[in-house]
Amino acid sequence: MSEQQQKKLSQQEVIRLERDLAKFANMMDSVVRIPFTKQGVGADAALSTIPVAGDVAGFVLTCYAIYKAKQIGVPQSKLKPVLKLAMMDAVVGFIPVLGTVFDVFIRPSRKALSIVHEHIREEYQIRSESHVIHPFLHESLESKQQTSAFWRNPVVAWIWLHLPDLLGAVFLVLLLMAMWLGFSWLWQWWQTLSI
Repeated sequence: MSEQQQKKLSQQEVIRLERDLAKFANMMDSVVRIPFTKQGVGADAALSTIPVAGDVAGFVLTCYAIYKAKQIGVPQSKLKPVLKLAMMDAVVGFIPVLGTVFDVFIRPSRKALSIVHEHIREEYQIRSESHVIHPFLHESLESKQQTSAFWRNPVVAWIWLHLPDLLGAVFLVLLLMAMWLGFSWLWQWWQTLSI
C-alpha cells in the first residue's frame, strides 16, 4: 500500500482494521486470558501440539497478521522483526513440548498488533485502546451504540468492555474464598483428630 493510499484511510477505517487484527491476535495468542493482563494462551499454542502441520499453519496465520498490518499502512521495515519472530517460532515449534511452551510466550501475532498500534498512534493520533484490548466486545458495543443511547453511557460502555476482567476477578475472589474455607475446614478437622 502506497503512502497516498494509507493517508486516505479515515480514523474509523483504521480502528476497524486494527480491531480485525486484534481479534485475530486474540484468537491466535490469548483466547484464554489472565484477567487484567494481556497474557494468555491461544490457537497458536494449540496448533503447535500437532507436529509440523501445526507449526506451518501457525506461521501462515502469522503472515496473515502481517498482511493486515500492511493494509493499515505499516512500513515493511517495521514488520521485519515480526516476520523474523514468526520464522523463529515456526523453527522452534518443530521441537516437541519446547515449541508449545515457546508459542505461549513469544506470541508473534500479538507483536504484530503492538507494532500496528504504535504506528497508528504516530500516524493517526488514535489514543484509545479499547478496540484492541477487547476487540469482540468493542465491535459489539459499537453496533449497540448505533441503536441505543443506553449503550453510549460511558459507565455502561466501560463495564461492557471490561466484563471479562470483572468476571475473571469475581472468579478469582470466589476461588480464594473457597480455598480459605476448605483449609479452615481441614484445619478444624485436623484439630478434632488431634484431641
